[in-house]
Amino acid sequence: HVQLVESGGGSVQAGGSLRLSCEHSGYSSSGFCVGWFRQVPGKEREGVASIYIGGHSTTYADSVKGRFAISRDNVKNTLYLQMDGLKPEDTGVYYCAALQLSPCLLAPLKLLGHWGRGTQVTVS
Repeated sequence: HVQLVESGGGSVQAGGSLRLSCEHSGYSSSGFCVGWFRQVPGKEREGVASIYIGGHSTTYADSVKGRFAISRDNVKNTLYLQMDGLKPEDTGVYYCAALQLSPCLLAPLKLLGHWGRGTQVTVS
């Protein structure tokens, strides 16, 4: 039973930073793929970044490359998303997702992953 809990969202001025956290439980395999997605009303959920629990390679959406960084602490069972240089278009509800999946790509993770309830990020 996979459980995911997001936190760290809030309101920030353009150019500011936030660090999101996702505590995860219910799995331990190094083959698990984990990632971050975001969504605004009326739009499809958009992939942001992904990483393997047991690896260091990452993927990023073009819109966040150079500004966001995904990482994980396997001792604390926590996934992070460091967001710098935030823009108004980064506003949305951010979700984390997890799945035993290889390769760790955003498209299949979006279709098949387990989800948390999300945390709101507002940039103005």
